[in-house]
Order: sequence, then structure tokens, then C-alpha cells
Amino acid sequence: METELFYPILFIVAFLYASVGHGGASGYLALMALYGVAPQEMKPTALFLNLFVSLTSFIQYYRGHHFKKDIFIPIALASVPFAFLGGMLSIDDHIYKKILGILLLLPIIRFFFFKNVQDDRLVSPIKWISVLLGATIGLLSGMIGIGGGIILSPILILLLWTNQKQTAAISAAFIFVNSLAGLGGMLTQGISLTSNMILYIVVAFTGGFLGAYLGSKKFNQEVLKYVLATVLLLATYKLLFTSA
Repeated sequence: METELFYPILFIVAFLYASVGHGGASGYLALMALYGVAPQEMKPTALFLNLFVSLTSFIQYYRGHHFKKDIFIPIALASVPFAFLGGMLSIDDHIYKKILGILLLLPIIRFFFFKNVQDDRLVSPIKWISVLLGATIGLLSGMIGIGGGIILSPILILLLWTNQKQTAAISAAFIFVNSLAGLGGMLTQGISLTSNMILYIVVAFTGGFLGAYLGSKKFNQEVLKYVLATVLLLATYKLLFTSA
């Protein structure tokens, strides 16, 4: 059940995620799981919030000239149809929470251990890898109800394709199109949204707008990344090692 702490935490989650170019679906899902929201409501609710926060984040990073269209397009074109397909699939509630917990390990690893890539170390993307990444991440994103940015971001940095802010810009756009596709797939099966959806959107959008604005400017992201990773680590433990 929601408490008075739910909305301040939702605001903080949106702020932190948007500050590093994410829509925040994995954080919203973790928060809703901890507060006992039903999984059939969690997935579409998280994707709706993703749309607002990731679009806001993308606009801010795009204005900062960090978006690399040539890297984004092949990944997105491969991802969208598979995200739609993934949105049509359903998963057992217990298995769903375990998969979500495992996926949360990806941003935790990235935020704790991945440093920014210097521009002189960047290499050109390989197209067939881009397509394979897009299709795989898209399918998984649609199934779980995330935009896929938490999976894509550490891979882009690991492959030395983008620096930190370029990664944020591409991830934000990727999250937006994947969230739309995933919602489209879910709509074919019917969706359930929380009754407090409007309030969720207002709180998440406000936090996301502030986070994206500050994150895209000369804003030291290191402390925020460690805070976000710590919060996600607690949620991951709850999802993987408790039955509640």
C-alpha cells in the first residue's frame, strides 16, 4: 500500500534517473514492488511514467548537443518491433520480480564502477552489433516493462561508442521509443493502470524535469550516481532475496 513517503521517493527516483539520462522505469518498478503494487499494474504504469520523464531528459540532452543520431537509429529500428512483441508476453509474478532484480544489477554496476569515457578513446559502432543489441534489449524491455536504458547504457560505455552525456542522450531517446512500443504491445492484451496515475505523472515529471535540466548542464553526476546505485541495491536485495 502507498504511504505518504511513496510520492517523495517517486520524485527522488525520477530526479536521479533523469539526471543521468534515464526514464526511471526500473526504479519505478522497484518502488512499486516494495509498496505492493500488483505486477499487472506496475508494467504499464512504469512505461507511462517513462514516456514523460525520458522525453524531458532527451530534450535537455539534445539541446546540449549530446545526441548521436547515427548510433541511435540502427539500435532503435531493431528494438521497437521486439519491444512491441515483448509487451504482448506475460510472466509469472514471482519470476518477474526475480528478473527485475537481476536487471537492476546492471545500473548498479554501471553507476559504481563505470567511469566516463574520454572522447579520444571512442570508436565507431559496428552495425550488426547495434541491430543485435536493439532486438535483444527491445524484447526484454517489453516483457519487463522498462525502456531498456539501464541495459543499453553500460553496453554503450563498455564498447567505447559514447561518452557519459552522449550515452544519456541516446538512452533517453531509446527509452521513449521502447516505452511506446511496449505499451502498444500491452494494449493488445489489455492493461490495468493505478487509480493514482495522474498524480504519479505529475510527481515523476516534476522530478524528471529538474533532474534532466541539472544533469545536462555542468552538474557533477558522481554523487547522484552513487546515491541512486545504493537505493537500487536495496531494492535488488528485496526483490531477489525476500518473498514479500
